[in-house]
Amino acid sequence: MLLVDDQTLVRAGFRALLGSEPGIEVVGEAVDGAEAVTLAASLVPDVVLMDIRMPRVDGLAATSRITRDPRLASTKVVVLTTFELDEYVFGALRAGASGFLLKDIEPQALIEAVRLVHDGQALLAPQVTRRLIEAFVASGADEPAEPATGPDSRLEGLTPREREILALVGRGMSNHEIAAHLVLSPLTAKTHVSRLFLKLGVRDRAQLVVAAYETGLVGAG
Repeated sequence: MLLVDDQTLVRAGFRALLGSEPGIEVVGEAVDGAEAVTLAASLVPDVVLMDIRMPRVDGLAATSRITRDPRLASTKVVVLTTFELDEYVFGALRAGASGFLLKDIEPQALIEAVRLVHDGQALLAPQVTRRLIEAFVASGADEPAEPATGPDSRLEGLTPREREILALVGRGMSNHEIAAHLVLSPLTAKTHVSRLFLKLGVRDRAQLVVAAYETGLVGAG
């Protein structure tokens, strides 16, 4: 994984914590977003742990550049910050981040979070509640949205079962929970979720959650 933070001591702490874990290898460190983008392109890490407030290029801009690079399609970005501000959560989601955590997270929880994101799970800090995703969807783009004239076009290519599963992902269910809820095998549930990635053109589960809200399969409130 790649560590990105402008504070040397913070990076050293994360390296000591994560680098000592079996199956986790820290392959590089970056002091700002610009260096993060360069190193990500050369190292192609599985996971990038990204700070937000940094000089030159901030973490949100760097996250966007990384997630839009087709060469880094398998790279997941976890945004880590001391600031619990809605605008940062919205920015992280828009930039394609797979997770958002606060720096006061417990060490073991951070390790588990890195593993979850690596496995393709969506991850939001406990403090970042459903209202934030709902508000993110309600906020839409910077320009006024066109009045809705019918079902979201993204749903047209989905089977009824896939729509059902997308709604359950939007409610925060894991593949195993979806399998139990619909009386499917875990492998079948995983296959449906993987097809949703392809059909909706999203990178990971975090973006599926957003799509579930945007398409109206999961209602706000």
